[in-house]
Amino acid sequence: MASVILPSVPSESRPGRFGIYGGRYVPETLMAALVELEHEYDVAKADAAFQTELAGLLKDFAGRPTPLYFCKRLTEQLGGAKIYLKREDLLHTGAHKINNALGQGLLAKRMGKKRIIAETGAGQHGVATATVCALLGMECVIYMGDVDMARQELNVLRMRLLGAEVRGVSSGSKTLKDAISEAMRDWVTNVRTTYYLLGSALGAHPYPTMVRDFHRCISREMKEQIIEKEGRLPTAVIACVGGGSNAIGAFYEFIPNREVRLIGVEAGGCGTELGQHAVRFGGGAPGVLQGTFSYVLQDENGQIAMTHSVSAGLDYASIGPEHAALHDSGRAEYVSQDDAAALDAVVKLSRTEGILPALESAHAVAEALRIAPSMPARDILVVNLSGRGDKDMGILARELNIQGA
Repeated sequence: MASVILPSVPSESRPGRFGIYGGRYVPETLMAALVELEHEYDVAKADAAFQTELAGLLKDFAGRPTPLYFCKRLTEQLGGAKIYLKREDLLHTGAHKINNALGQGLLAKRMGKKRIIAETGAGQHGVATATVCALLGMECVIYMGDVDMARQELNVLRMRLLGAEVRGVSSGSKTLKDAISEAMRDWVTNVRTTYYLLGSALGAHPYPTMVRDFHRCISREMKEQIIEKEGRLPTAVIACVGGGSNAIGAFYEFIPNREVRLIGVEAGGCGTELGQHAVRFGGGAPGVLQGTFSYVLQDENGQIAMTHSVSAGLDYASIGPEHAALHDSGRAEYVSQDDAAALDAVVKLSRTEGILPALESAHAVAEALRIAPSMPARDILVVNLSGRGDKDMGILARELNIQGA
């Protein structure tokens, strides 16, 4: 593949593009809906009433701002850099996903839509969407792969209790990729009456930009909080990366601050062979998947590869286009941690700080555990703890052999 020269700091020089990545690759039947959505979002961004309503819900309903917590015992045990956690796990519904769900839910209401559809992998976006639909009085349909429904049963129950219809997807790998495909088929069929509340910073324009904007509150707060606590910016910000919503939210305000390392952590899974992991930057190549041009895991014939991760939310074959541009420009670093390291990080953080992280977030914690001991004590690592681990107790009990009553 020919080399590509990108700007040192990727930006949207053209709407919907991050360097060469992004775009709008969808059936013609969806083009008008995406153009309408782009227009409505541009208007809403400039509307003080919309922004005030969203800010009020983020504060009083979701629980923002979230704390920035210093891990004193963990830092002492590891030696080296100080470790802070941005506590997105303390938000209502248990993860960062509520930020975007509230923003898009209000936008759908503004557009006069009565029916909301969404995809979900780990279930947290589904729960957040079901929560917002209940709040706003909207019909809610969630698509979820059968494999993910089995391993995230608690979140399926939560969605149904909130009034959502959860539709299982039995095609393909029966995980997030296939749930997105089914949601898009629904949208094509019902585009006039239905709003697709996409949960990650991927898909066709304007979704990657819109989802990023609804999550940039994470890095905005993080920057203010670390300056208040330490009087300076962190050495590095670390976040797990599936589609990339929590990571781009955690990175965005720091992109101009080139002294701050931005570290995204992909799912290393259980091996290095294609199908055993979800390391897009380690084994993928640029291609189009589900509306956008980005890095995609694919076989030698260009077919989308199967993926694996112990965490359902990182089990996806592509990655958001802004992350692709950040990777190619060198502004952000992308590494991976495998299933075993993530499980070890869950145990370490739980027993050292009394905080049970989601398996997705545990990948970022694992990277902090790896690099902190070799760093000077003056250095500061901020880990975006994107969700809590209640939803993963079935997996954790099995993988860690935890016995119940």
